[in-house]
Amino acid sequence: MHASPGVYAVLLGSGISLASGVKTGWGVVQDLVRRVATVHDPDNPDAAELAAADPEAWWEDNFKEKLGYSGLLAALAPTPAARQTLLARYFEPEDGDDENGKVPTAAHKAIAQLVKRGSIRVILTTNFDRLMEQALQEIGISPQVVHHPEQMDAIKPLAHSQVTVIKLHGDYADLEQRNTVDELDTYPEAQQKLLGQVLDEYGLIVCGWSADWDKALVRAVEGTRSRRYPLFWSSFGPLGEAAQRLTVQHSASVLQGLTADELFTDLLRRVEALDQMSTAPISRDLAVVRLKRALPDPVHRIELFDLVDHAVSQIVSNSTPERRPVLGPSDAVAFADLFADTVRGYRADSDTLLHLLATGVFHDDGTHEALWLRAVERLSRLRSTAPGHFHDALESLRHYPALLATWTIGVAAVLARREDLVADIMTRPTWTTLWGKPEAQTPAVYLSPERILRGDLKEVCPPPSGQSYKYPQSHLLRQEAREPLSLVEPDDAAYQAACDRFEFLASMVSIDATSEHGQYPWPGEFLLNWGYETGLAGTIAQELTPAWPLLQGGAFGGDLEHAKKAYTDLVAWRAQNHRGF
Repeated sequence: MHASPGVYAVLLGSGISLASGVKTGWGVVQDLVRRVATVHDPDNPDAAELAAADPEAWWEDNFKEKLGYSGLLAALAPTPAARQTLLARYFEPEDGDDENGKVPTAAHKAIAQLVKRGSIRVILTTNFDRLMEQALQEIGISPQVVHHPEQMDAIKPLAHSQVTVIKLHGDYADLEQRNTVDELDTYPEAQQKLLGQVLDEYGLIVCGWSADWDKALVRAVEGTRSRRYPLFWSSFGPLGEAAQRLTVQHSASVLQGLTADELFTDLLRRVEALDQMSTAPISRDLAVVRLKRALPDPVHRIELFDLVDHAVSQIVSNSTPERRPVLGPSDAVAFADLFADTVRGYRADSDTLLHLLATGVFHDDGTHEALWLRAVERLSRLRSTAPGHFHDALESLRHYPALLATWTIGVAAVLARREDLVADIMTRPTWTTLWGKPEAQTPAVYLSPERILRGDLKEVCPPPSGQSYKYPQSHLLRQEAREPLSLVEPDDAAYQAACDRFEFLASMVSIDATSEHGQYPWPGEFLLNWGYETGLAGTIAQELTPAWPLLQGGAFGGDLEHAKKAYTDLVAWRAQNHRGF
């Protein structure tokens, strides 16, 4: 199917709809005959069950004619509208149905996805229900539906239609359905011709069809001699006599013990896996386009996950310790070059991920928060927790991608006014170091820029001639995240203000987390843009209420007094350590 998209058709019987609570065609006949029997012989309490046991014999005995669907409906409802209303209860959701009652099943939805990717263009079905059509419409596909012989000559050619649903026995609202054994004995000539074309030109996947009652369909399959493409027949239970004869005749591959849901969801999963294997790596910009398309669509949540997870995996695969040379204490120049190259390398490896995070976080409504946190969690595991590596500056750099990701998420969250997410990325996921006393540290602590970027940054972030940066780590992070975040904030002043605010918030969380060990903020350029009255510090002081988003997000243990103390401690720390700035 993957190698030849559009070559295979599916033939769906009543088994595909059973999980949704829709009766088989014969089940509908039995129930309708029971209703006729109840009305026909109201004084006999056993009349309904006797009629259901052998509907055709009961009908002939009582009405002196063969059981036919049209006659059956006429006996229950006098007008076409009344008959359609009578039938709708078997095929449309009603009050009292559970949430999965008479709605498309996982199999219907998987087939719809196979149609969307171009794998399937023709769907033959013996079912009266509209579950297949509903599943297609839910993902934006309008199928060409054929359920009456008069339609056959006017349809668009099968190869030119995105998908054609051929309802061999009619639609439930069509009062000329074929449902009894006699009615299923022959097909009109036009329908027989279209069916023969499908059986001759397409491979076939059969599911949920027993072949026990549909004599005309059995003969049509038997009469197909060429069998250009293979036949696959799925059956949950043992095959009946007719089905065995057809599978032997066409050397069919028989798939037993699978429900319709299992068959088609697994088929979709395998075809999509082949898609990924054969698809060339996508560019950064195309990845962002795909993310924008997938972000608001719950149907594409797996594609969204794969986009972000693949970008993280690219960083992980390029971060193996074996690629780092071992340098001695005397190799100062070589170390400086290696440190600068490593910083640049991690930034290059992280480029696609940072663009995805900037766009994804800014436009997310909170639905995918776990995905952004998972990216940081995976990246945080790159750094060794062993004691011998703790003071190694190059080993510390292995947390640089996690810091870049956290910075990008945090600034995007500030820009999107979703600072509850800032609380999350500053407090989880934790990372446990085995150096000294083992403890689980929060990102506000273990991703502090001064802890990660512990080498000379002049080569990767050169200041203007004759000057120096007061906070080089902060300046570098702002510089490296600017281009990804320009996708959501093109104004430089607004971007710098968002960076100031994120650093201020991160520093408050860090001071709160390190209060037992001596309070460490994230020293950064926000300290140069402080503003007690109308600036940043004054604004945040006024925001400290129980409804503050960081408290709602779980920072400071959700305790307002903790948040106020962290603010006061940060003010005191700045006054003591940064006078004159």
